[in-house]
Amino acid sequence: MAFHSKQVPISSKNSHAARNAHARAKEAVPSYDTSFIRPKRSKAPLIIVLIVLVVLAAAGAAFYFLVWNSDAETLSPGQEAIVTIEQGEGARDVADSLLEAKLVGNARKFVDLVSSENAASSLIPGVYQFEGGTSMNAILDALTTGPAATADTLTIPEGYTRANVAKAVAEATHGRISEQEFLSATAHATAYATDYPFLVSAGDASLEGFLFPKTYSVTAADDAASVTKMMLKQFGEEISGLDFAYPESQELSLYGAVELASIVQKEGKPENYARVASVFYNRLASERPYLESDATTAYEVGHDPTGEEVHADTPYSTYTHPGLPPTPICNPSIEAIKAVCAPETTDYMYFYSFDDGTYEFSKTYEQHQRAYS
Repeated sequence: MAFHSKQVPISSKNSHAARNAHARAKEAVPSYDTSFIRPKRSKAPLIIVLIVLVVLAAAGAAFYFLVWNSDAETLSPGQEAIVTIEQGEGARDVADSLLEAKLVGNARKFVDLVSSENAASSLIPGVYQFEGGTSMNAILDALTTGPAATADTLTIPEGYTRANVAKAVAEATHGRISEQEFLSATAHATAYATDYPFLVSAGDASLEGFLFPKTYSVTAADDAASVTKMMLKQFGEEISGLDFAYPESQELSLYGAVELASIVQKEGKPENYARVASVFYNRLASERPYLESDATTAYEVGHDPTGEEVHADTPYSTYTHPGLPPTPICNPSIEAIKAVCAPETTDYMYFYSFDDGTYEFSKTYEQHQRAYS
């Protein structure tokens, strides 16, 4: 039932009386309780929802308990998995990651191990790589040592070419970084010249000559570019104390010095690098500035060259083209680079290496001919 009251206008003449009448009219309007005719809401749907949620939670907890306390399948030896431990993760989080990666078959046992070793606060964030069959103790040791503990060992011998280095990277990382990925990453020196000023004189050549030979640790977080930067960083550190004044006096840029060092690396031995370097400097300064190095053609053809190949009109033939070849022919050792920076002072123009590893240095071509005849 609705009740409508008519408003009484208030004028300046009867305002007091009108207000009293208006108030009495409002008091006369009854107030009705209609709750008894409203339909009551059923509590059944809410109870059903709560029951379903409780059942699901219980099922989830049971499943989680079974997963954590059961022995699941793990990777076989030879198979590898990469696990990332984030900052702030605890033993349970780490156990979950290891279980998902199939590196441990029982998460609860790993958490118990962490607890027994009191190592919860010693887990180091990072990217790790493990081989199937690695024991829980070994995994925990690695996680408390840091990512380097599971890093691949990459060894680059002195005198390796860029192609050799690419193959070594692929082998050390079990193909995670492919040869082609590394070759692509090292194809243009200009891509790194801003961070490594010693590359400026290399222009847009490849990084042949600058991939410093050493043993490196390559973690699961590293890619072709980061491995390249490791080698460039090492190169910069190795040459930081060298004086390139002498090669500059012979009109060689740093890139030219590395080119010559790569030839010295291939043609000489550590004990005579400085003398071999002097021979090449003497040739470059002569009226006939031909290096006549078989090693430059070997780099081009990929094998010990024949007489015809070394004299062929090709870019890397230093018999037919004066001066240095287009690029370095390997990645030289620091000893070879030092020899180019500080060669012996000689008037030798020739040398011959014998099968027993000894060398004969000569001043004239006639002496040189007698050395190997």
